[in-house]
Amino acid sequence: MLLRNFFPAGCRMKHFSSYFNARKMVDRMSDRYLPNPKCNLGFNKFLHNISAPELVSFPDLSENSGLPDSGSTEVGNEADKVCSVVALSNSFSELASSLDNMRDMVVSPSLVTEVLKRLSNAGMPALAFFRWAENQKGFYYTTDMYHNLIEALGKIKQFGLIWDLVDDMMKRGVLKKETFNIIIRWYARAKMIKEAIKTFEKMEPHFGFKPVLSDFNVFLDTVAKSNHVKEAHELFVEMSRRKRFNPDLKSYTILLEGWGKEKNLMMLKQVYNEIRGNGLEPDVVTYGILMNAFLKCRMCDAAINVFKQMERSNCRPNAHIYCTLINGLGSQGRLDEAFKYFEISKNGGFRPDIPTYNAAIGALCRLSRFDDAFLVVEEMRQSGLGPNSRTYDTILNHLVKVKQVDDAYRLFCKMSEEGCEPQTNTYAMIISMFCTHKRVDMALEVWKEMTEKGVLPSMHIFCSLIRGLCFANSVEEACAFFERMLNKGIWPPEKLYGNLKEALIASGRVDLALEVTAKLERLRKILTYG
Repeated sequence: MLLRNFFPAGCRMKHFSSYFNARKMVDRMSDRYLPNPKCNLGFNKFLHNISAPELVSFPDLSENSGLPDSGSTEVGNEADKVCSVVALSNSFSELASSLDNMRDMVVSPSLVTEVLKRLSNAGMPALAFFRWAENQKGFYYTTDMYHNLIEALGKIKQFGLIWDLVDDMMKRGVLKKETFNIIIRWYARAKMIKEAIKTFEKMEPHFGFKPVLSDFNVFLDTVAKSNHVKEAHELFVEMSRRKRFNPDLKSYTILLEGWGKEKNLMMLKQVYNEIRGNGLEPDVVTYGILMNAFLKCRMCDAAINVFKQMERSNCRPNAHIYCTLINGLGSQGRLDEAFKYFEISKNGGFRPDIPTYNAAIGALCRLSRFDDAFLVVEEMRQSGLGPNSRTYDTILNHLVKVKQVDDAYRLFCKMSEEGCEPQTNTYAMIISMFCTHKRVDMALEVWKEMTEKGVLPSMHIFCSLIRGLCFANSVEEACAFFERMLNKGIWPPEKLYGNLKEALIASGRVDLALEVTAKLERLRKILTYG
């Protein structure tokens, strides 16, 4: 197969006398507190799984250790109660006291693991719960609970605390190779590539885990997926030069996917040429990555040509290939073609899976054909495949975009009625929508529902509410939410702190501005020194 069949020709690739005096005083106190404490710095929980035939993704880290299913009804119900306590607690001491009052609760490893999983957006409360659980009857340590805790701490870049946990895991005999994959991923997302490389390099000399090619591929994939494909490619070249690892097709497809995501067709061609030049035969993953890259570049015809060439090469498309085409063509407004491939997938013996249905629904929603989208949702129901929370989020996202606030809220309410509970990102979308449309009263109602259900608020939810309250001149309430955010160990974005500070000073509440600044400094010390 000639490369030019894929790549079109030409592709290159106190009282204050004035507002200003007050602001200057607060500024002098606060400017040094704003940067995130970099000495410890390092975002639903994914590890890479790069096994064909699916495109490079993250693997499940769960252990088959004989523990009761963490998703069981009993464990799930207990986890709901714990998360509700965490959501309603305004300090770590209050949290510990509330947990102590739950005397009938059996603190099993399964429960601890499930709670830590659900606290992925609340790193410091997760750590506080873990430290409390350690002292309870029935508790013992597992790899999974440590991994869930590391995930939560990674989101707030607490690498000092993470390495303390690694030392604990080593002492207790529950440290695994996968632990380092998680740490590397969070370093990469924090743009701390040198630290990510150091972590990979010290797996063997410091901890006794010798990396093999599959470990290198996971490492490479982690770096590339964190928007550092250039650095990933440099690592690939260096490891190949040192003959430390002999790259396989998976190694190349990781780079191919990374350059495709960057829309760099020149590098895409280079990597593809290397695949063929090394005698490696493209598989369904390779073709899918090429198609996705062309679709991202709005080159739909080139993507369709890849699909046709794949068929001629006797490489049978899988459900992910069809999902890629439906998503890509639909996003370009080529709805008829998108649904042609939707029907082809069904006629070709593929029973559409949930992602394929969601892709079709997304294509319709992009053109505001919501009635047709709900017909596809009904087909999903009849097929026994959902809808799931991602389905609702897809529709909600487009309803919010076209400012159909009432319709979006009705659909949001319908989710729970149909047994599909909203997730954190769903609540974030609805709360942001109401705040944008100056309906902070409704945003607060949704917040109340969320916390009562034990769903932990993310940083984005706090930001939306605080900004909305500031614009509504409810600065004291905004300040209360900001303090609650700090109490949960969530570091606020610099812009949010600046907006709140300005609003407080403009409202004559310099006392509150100074109080918030002092609390921010206390949090900085906690995050920096533990």
